[in-house]
Amino acid sequence: MKFTIQGGRKLEGEIAVNGSKNAATPIVAATLLTDQPVVLENVPKIGDVLKMIEILKSCGSQAEWLDERTIRIQNKEIDPSKIDQSLVKQIRSSILLVGPMLARFKKFRFAIPGGCQIGARSIDTHLEAFECLGAKTEFDSDSGLYEVSLDKPLRQAQDRPNANQVILKEFSVTATENLLMLGTAYPLEIRMAACEPHVQDLGNFLAKVFELQLSGLGTHQIIIRPKSSSKVSPIRHKIISDPIEAGTFAVLAAVTRSKILIKNVDCDYLDAPLGKLKEFGVVWQKEKGDLLVNGKLSVLQSVKIQTLPYPGLPTDLQAPFGVLATQASGRTLIFDTMYEGRLRYIQELKAMGADAEVLDSHRAVINGPTVLHSAEIESLDLRAGATLVIAALVASGKSVIGHIEQIDRGYEDFDGRLIKLGADIQRVN
Repeated sequence: MKFTIQGGRKLEGEIAVNGSKNAATPIVAATLLTDQPVVLENVPKIGDVLKMIEILKSCGSQAEWLDERTIRIQNKEIDPSKIDQSLVKQIRSSILLVGPMLARFKKFRFAIPGGCQIGARSIDTHLEAFECLGAKTEFDSDSGLYEVSLDKPLRQAQDRPNANQVILKEFSVTATENLLMLGTAYPLEIRMAACEPHVQDLGNFLAKVFELQLSGLGTHQIIIRPKSSSKVSPIRHKIISDPIEAGTFAVLAAVTRSKILIKNVDCDYLDAPLGKLKEFGVVWQKEKGDLLVNGKLSVLQSVKIQTLPYPGLPTDLQAPFGVLATQASGRTLIFDTMYEGRLRYIQELKAMGADAEVLDSHRAVINGPTVLHSAEIESLDLRAGATLVIAALVASGKSVIGHIEQIDRGYEDFDGRLIKLGADIQRVN
């Protein structure tokens, strides 16, 4: 699938932010922790979330859409041995199945997760965390499957000091989420924990399902003291709105010099992105749960872009800010501390006329402003794909973007929503 995009148009109107991809996938996985029915609201219908639901269904989950954004999931009769490993291989977030499967069944076999090719994304942090708690990990080279088992109840492991304490070697979001889910069955202390909005949303969901004594959520030290059983149904939870999608739309308005009202935005999770937009010279204001970005009034100046764990600037917004840098006056230094593959999109921007240079796997410079022109380019990963759509919308002429299935993994009806703003974008085979 491809997008053909006629650039150079000013956009106008409103665009709504959907539920968070990064919150929905772990929370869908976390429904495995209970046999009670769970109703999730504000669920984004995107590739990764739908794939996670299919993985659960392959091992016995019952799922029913109650309306466009609400799903009822019940995991009463789950058989982990029946899980479709071919689906597990397709998305990175399938690693989030390990925590709930260990908590409920004490053993789980799984394939190496897939996902965006944005650099080395080892699962070692997860495995080391589980092993720190006494789990055994084996890898079968013939089948290509890992098996993690946790036979000894952690609460009885008094023979080892700090037996229930895990110190992560990095601020790993998914490792923190896996441990949060495991913590519904065992008392745990997580140090070097990630504190991203979607980690907090998962913690809030677990607190609804289980009578957890949960302290430190939103900090780098989380302490979990579980109860023995889940609460009585019904269990309902509304997924938070997606701060990455909100940030993407904000950059879109700024780059295309458009005035756009972005609805359903939780600005409390956007301190760093909004601060960076202000540094660039982007004019924006909060409006009762919405965000108005006026690119028409913005005078763009170059700044330094450095990604950091939350509450810093998220790596998922580095690429959109890179496009913004092509339209800003001066020299912008980009330093992505997270993944060595995040800067590959810059080669595609250069094909569109950007004055940019990749210094190494983590650093690049962009000189602006430059006039971008049309090109035939590739969607290298989820965030890079959305970024190149933004670049094509500001460029002159008709661009073609391939492999747009990457974009569909994280942005629901991306083209349809942009068309409503006045974009000339078509989806073709």
